[in-house]
Amino acid sequence: VQLQASGGGLVQDGGSLRLSCTASGRTSGIYAVAWFRQAPGKEREFVVSLSWSGRNPYYAASVKGRFTISRDNAENTAYLQMNDLKPEDTAVYYCAARNNVGRTYHWWGQGTQVTVSS
Repeated sequence: VQLQASGGGLVQDGGSLRLSCTASGRTSGIYAVAWFRQAPGKEREFVVSLSWSGRNPYYAASVKGRFTISRDNAENTAYLQMNDLKPEDTAVYYCAARNNVGRTYHWWGQGTQVTVSS
């Protein structure tokens, strides 16, 4: 499975961005998709996950109510709509996917930079 993330950029405080994560290869093996982020000098943190069927979204408390994850079955793409962005959301965002064995995310896309200016 290969993951391609895109959609990052520079936005002002309160603005919005939509990230995309497109899967290719043996996508039938994907059970869930997630977004993680890593800010400068900090550890990578979980943002949100979703089953590949589009059910059971789970959000980190820091983004709940502002971010929305969704899936486009036809495009094998997961989206992360980010609204009301704050400077503390600034980070490199990574999409990841896993199969249904355990909870480790096996496949990772390259990061996409999100910068929120105050």
